[in-house]
Amino acid sequence: MSLPPGFLDELRNRVPISSIVGRKVTWDMRKSNQAKGDFWAPCPFHQEKTASFHVDDRKGFYYCFGCHAKGDTLKFLQESENMGFMEAVEALAREAGMTMPARDPQAAEKADRLGELAQVMEAAGKFYQRQLATGAAAAARDYLTGRGLTPQVQAQFEIGFAPDSRQALWAHLTGAGVSPDKIVAAGLAIAPDDGGTPFDRFRGRIMFPIRDARGRCIAFGGRAMDPNARAKYLNSPETPLFDKSRALYNIGPARGVAGKQPLIVAEGYMDVIALVAAGFEAAVAPLGTAITEEQLRMLWRLSPEPVIALDGDTAGLRAGYRLIDLALPQLGPEQSLRFCLLPEKMDPDDVLRASGAGAMRKLVEGAVPLFRLLWQRETEGQVFDSPERRAALDKRLRTALGRIADPGLRGHYAEGLRALRAEFFAPPARSGGRAWGGPGTRFAPPVQPLPATRATLLAAGDGDAVAERMREEIILGILLSHPDLRPEFEADLERAEMTGPGHEALRHALLLGDDLTEGPAAVEAQRLLDLGHVRIAPPVRQTDNPDLARNCLAEEFAKLLARRGQSIELHDATEDIDDLADEGLTWRLRQAAEMRNRAERSRLSDSTDLGEDRAALSGQLDALIESQVWVKRKK
Repeated sequence: MSLPPGFLDELRNRVPISSIVGRKVTWDMRKSNQAKGDFWAPCPFHQEKTASFHVDDRKGFYYCFGCHAKGDTLKFLQESENMGFMEAVEALAREAGMTMPARDPQAAEKADRLGELAQVMEAAGKFYQRQLATGAAAAARDYLTGRGLTPQVQAQFEIGFAPDSRQALWAHLTGAGVSPDKIVAAGLAIAPDDGGTPFDRFRGRIMFPIRDARGRCIAFGGRAMDPNARAKYLNSPETPLFDKSRALYNIGPARGVAGKQPLIVAEGYMDVIALVAAGFEAAVAPLGTAITEEQLRMLWRLSPEPVIALDGDTAGLRAGYRLIDLALPQLGPEQSLRFCLLPEKMDPDDVLRASGAGAMRKLVEGAVPLFRLLWQRETEGQVFDSPERRAALDKRLRTALGRIADPGLRGHYAEGLRALRAEFFAPPARSGGRAWGGPGTRFAPPVQPLPATRATLLAAGDGDAVAERMREEIILGILLSHPDLRPEFEADLERAEMTGPGHEALRHALLLGDDLTEGPAAVEAQRLLDLGHVRIAPPVRQTDNPDLARNCLAEEFAKLLARRGQSIELHDATEDIDDLADEGLTWRLRQAAEMRNRAERSRLSDSTDLGEDRAALSGQLDALIESQVWVKRKK
């Protein structure tokens, strides 16, 4: 509808922008000057601790010096409350006490009709809530309590109960004077084809009100109490109020906190309720269908990078794969998705009840970007043992890339997929398995390691330090992959103090038998197993070959401990040399170092070296020291 000239200016003038913004932020009073209408606060549109968000009452504008968000009062309502323009105008008009201009008669009639249906839905919601407290709903209350929903949470989400009666709601609403045609139009009752009295759509079900972004009740979802019901979950049908492809459960409360928390997209009502109760307030769910294009746009209006929580089963993964195709054409530099891959056969509610909010938070923080799930989709369960199969993979990836409209983003996707492809085909075949922790748990290297060993090596010091650290990593990797060998090598592990970053903490965790399922030690363990030289080491890959692991551990411990003993002896001997300034000193020391390196060079890939005599090796190294090889002999 068109607005008369000057209406918006009058609207902005009547309501200071600080009074609207102030509901979403906490002003930094040390930096703000209220007398001049100058306000500062942390930005509500991105996470920060400093006050870089500026509001100027005199100009009626806001601006963030961090994320560069800017606009007037109406723009702020649109962005922070996910409102349309006219919706923001109406909200600000109510705030200012101004009457909205007259609308088109047909539009006004339609709006009035929708308002009446919303009132019918509110009345039905109150009826369902009261029914939950009756004796007929005892089983429903027990179910909700068993799912961990406290009375406070039930009240927060307005959960109710539809009696297992054919016309309980119908009788209540018509008895209250509600027109029968409105009850049917709202989707609450079904009119028989024979013209008989309509009957309730929802019977014997726990009821979940579904509200739009404005807070209006537009539909219901019902969970059947009868295990033999034709549908476990039943939603309202399409009505003038409700279009399931354009609605999200809990969207109203979620949009108010989506800028401060990750926006989590779960599968159903119970997942959302469990997430919110655990502190993840920015949680929403589609309504019984896969995410639609319109719902995806709604999600992006709430957050630039929603986290899709996929149920840990085949159906959940398939849903994520389908969503990739829907999202690719709409991706942009500031508009993407991440995927939270849950444990097998678990949904967010299961994770929260089994392991708590901390475990769920780690899963959300570890959500993978869309391009990695795309790669997984195109390679999972396939064998690329011929040029033709590899070429077919390349063709599928090119097709996916071609659907990305933004050229810059398309280039970055191509670069990322090329890196994954090179990494995937470079190493030899690896054993599968998932890594998990615990004193008696077996670790297996991940199929697709994230860190690059090359960068680690470049960041290291001299060659000796690199070799020593890599030997430590091989030792720790074998012990992680073969937990049964830890007691056998406990004495060696106690002597072998670690020098690499994070290695000492992991050594102590192994000695103490700590649970490696969570905490810094678990993170370090997985980081170490991601390293390329650890991942491809035969004793790490072959988790079913303890004899190979045992031989390699003995060899690596012997070399590590012998090298450190010799280094100490060489250092002490060098300190004792006085005024030995001839040209032979440097050469002889270098010769000693080269002999040492040849003696202790790792040969894990050579099966003939696995039975090396540890005593002979130690004797050889001791002989080097005792012969004082660094001293130039007189002829």
